[in-house]
Amino acid sequence: MKINIISILAFLILPHGLFASPQVPDYIIFKNDTIPTYNLIVEQFLQQKEKDNGQLFGLSFRNSVDGSLGTSFNCWRGYQAIYKFENDSLFVIDIINCHSIKNFNKQTSKKFLTEIFGEKIKNNKVFVDWYTGIISFPSKNDKNTMLRWDGVFERIFLYETVIKIENGKVIKISDEENYTDIENGIERLERDSIKNILFDRVKNYSWKKLDKFDCSDKYIITINEDGKVGDIRMAWSDEEIKEFFTKREYNHCIKSMKNALSTLQFDIIKRKGIPIREDIIIEIWIEENGNIENWSD
Repeated sequence: MKINIISILAFLILPHGLFASPQVPDYIIFKNDTIPTYNLIVEQFLQQKEKDNGQLFGLSFRNSVDGSLGTSFNCWRGYQAIYKFENDSLFVIDIINCHSIKNFNKQTSKKFLTEIFGEKIKNNKVFVDWYTGIISFPSKNDKNTMLRWDGVFERIFLYETVIKIENGKVIKISDEENYTDIENGIERLERDSIKNILFDRVKNYSWKKLDKFDCSDKYIITINEDGKVGDIRMAWSDEEIKEFFTKREYNHCIKSMKNALSTLQFDIIKRKGIPIREDIIIEIWIEENGNIENWSD
């Protein structure tokens, strides 16, 4: 479907940039190393403790922890937390103002801890008994590299230390590789290269009924946990699809895309050692003569 360019610009020019800034991590002390970690554990406690109308994607945009206004755009939580593993348990040991990891004041941190956790503080630390889940951080490995980044906070590394926690207690520690080579699988270490691979298949597919159906559009293509192409849908809401497409046209375009991509087998990407699905967006433009152009970002 060929959409007026003004409609596309109206969709793109939205006030998202304010909240799209890359975010600084928390830190975790593990075996005497202080390592950046992208696991919002204190934030979970704060959400349980009080209602917060300033939430963003389930998280909160706050002032700095000392109450001053205007926290950094790349630290919308208003603080950074420092955690430490001791024996088989996880603790919060410090709460610091943004970007003060190298010169923070221990007494100020103690004050912040008291204001947030109160009587939960024991021996100048807080047992993370509210958290059950999996923590990960990059392993020390000369070949380590970042596989994926959501552009804001979460990062996935090729090699990660993964720690399973139940109510603050360590259940399991393992070293994981977040990439699996499949025999004859297509490499996907670089996310951007996947768009070109998908487009090449679409371009070389024997499209039918181009005189009846215009399939020029933006498509969200899901690569499943097994590395195969799964769901394909257009990047519009259900209401927009009903408005701009006939049912026959939409079904024909989706079926054609699925046929074009059905035999692809990619390698497997994991998160914290567990295979994940991944959405890739491509945009195609089909000329009247049948030539297909790649309009993907």
